[in-house]
Amino acid sequence: MKKITLFSFALLGFSVACQQGQQQYQPDQLDTAALSAIQEESYRAYVETLSSDAFLGRKPFTKGDSLAVDYIQEQFKSLGLEPGNNGSYFQEVPMVETHSIPQEKKLTFRGKGGTLSADYLTDYVIGSRRLEEQIDIKDSELVFVGFGIVAPEFGWNDYEGIDVKGKTVVALVNDPGKYDRSLFKADTMTYYGRWTYKYEEAARQGAAGVLLIHDTDAASYGWNVVRAGWSGPQLNLLDNTGDDKTTAFEGWISGPTASKLFQLAGQPQDLQDKAKRRGFRAVPLSVTTAVSLRNTVRKSASNNVIARLKGSKRPDEVIIYTAHWDHLGVGEPVDGDSIYNGAIDNASGVAALFEIAKAFRAAKVQPERSIVFLAVTAEEQGLLGSAYYAQNPLYPLNKTVANLNMDAFSALGATKDVSIVGWGQTEIEDYVVRSAEKFGRVVKPEANPSSGGFYRSDHFNFVKVGVPGLFMGSGKELLSTDTLNIATRRRALEGRYHTVADEVDGNWDFGGILADIRLFFDVGYTLSMEKTFPNFKPKSEFKQISDKRLTK
Repeated sequence: MKKITLFSFALLGFSVACQQGQQQYQPDQLDTAALSAIQEESYRAYVETLSSDAFLGRKPFTKGDSLAVDYIQEQFKSLGLEPGNNGSYFQEVPMVETHSIPQEKKLTFRGKGGTLSADYLTDYVIGSRRLEEQIDIKDSELVFVGFGIVAPEFGWNDYEGIDVKGKTVVALVNDPGKYDRSLFKADTMTYYGRWTYKYEEAARQGAAGVLLIHDTDAASYGWNVVRAGWSGPQLNLLDNTGDDKTTAFEGWISGPTASKLFQLAGQPQDLQDKAKRRGFRAVPLSVTTAVSLRNTVRKSASNNVIARLKGSKRPDEVIIYTAHWDHLGVGEPVDGDSIYNGAIDNASGVAALFEIAKAFRAAKVQPERSIVFLAVTAEEQGLLGSAYYAQNPLYPLNKTVANLNMDAFSALGATKDVSIVGWGQTEIEDYVVRSAEKFGRVVKPEANPSSGGFYRSDHFNFVKVGVPGLFMGSGKELLSTDTLNIATRRRALEGRYHTVADEVDGNWDFGGILADIRLFFDVGYTLSMEKTFPNFKPKSEFKQISDKRLTK
């Protein structure tokens, strides 16, 4: 009798809910109505439009900048999203553009055994972030500082016992764990391995300049990427241009140039290998160089574009989806094409913001927390737009649940697995595992943790201020069994990163991208219906920062 009564009450409750038009959120079930709103036709149209030649490569401070942010604003409006910044869809990001031109195209190194000349762009790239029209460094002594790292928690100090004030430091990219798994975090790159850190540390040490030695495997990209990124004007946040934040000049030299430099210095061929072992001490090279740069400085502003879908129960708590809208603009012509369209990187991510917004709008039960859609500027110039937001948040950091970042989806096709960049960092990966199971997918760590991907996209600026960030993408287990077609597509798509060839064409398979977008939606949707805040994993170096954030 009791069972019948309970069942009757349950049935009555269900009937009343139906009569009132209410839907119940089911955490272990997919919202098919929301997922159906994510469509290939509209997604492809968004990507093709943003990556068309009309947008001129979407570089900040160019006509492509205003075209891109206006387009994104219009899409947010048409999708029924409200302005995310006190009635505005824009967050202005004050920046400075510095275009450094070497007065001598050849960089000359002088040693006791003679001289070495390096050709601009072919052998070296160079620039300055300082707001000075002329940079002149004469007879600066070169010092090889290994990786250029000061990391007391790992018992490592490449600057110990050496004074580099006024000198030019030469450093390796990546960190020691790349070469010895007993060091640092083994083959998972730490922030100490990032080129940005090495420039920062050189400035803290008082160096006049810094030259990084390029290596394709250690950097995870070729010299062509370095050349393209440094061949034109550079953008920075105004706060990052002072003498205390930057050396007088920064640059890269190619691997072959570095070998010739060490030969000129009379150093053994295995010097770089010695720097990869514990106990290495910096080596003065008895070589000097002189740098003369003419800077054209222009202060201006770009914009982050931000919109919000207000939460139904806890609107002050937010989940932020990010994707950077910028790319490299117009550069050196390659086979007659000079526009860096940035279709995969990252029109694909911005278009995903629109599709996910459609999904949230179509959800049977609207999110209880607010969903913020943030298209950030100047990622290609050093994650500047997201850095500015993290330093000037429009929503309190202690009310920001998570950042879900979308950058460069794979056009190879659908995969069984999904890859998380920075595996072991945050509890968001546990949500990914739960959501992936609903789609019959499995979650794996990134294939190449030594590339430092966790520090190379916009989620990292949220991480630095204690907000858990997610950066994930397709895995390696393609579902298609058509090996011939896959091989053809792979050959056609590889090598497009930061080139004029990053465009939409017939080689794209949108199936995998849409699958990843649906997974991103479900992770955010699940977070939006909960009351808890995910944190960093106990062994994460950002756990303490996050704990402090949540207690404010």
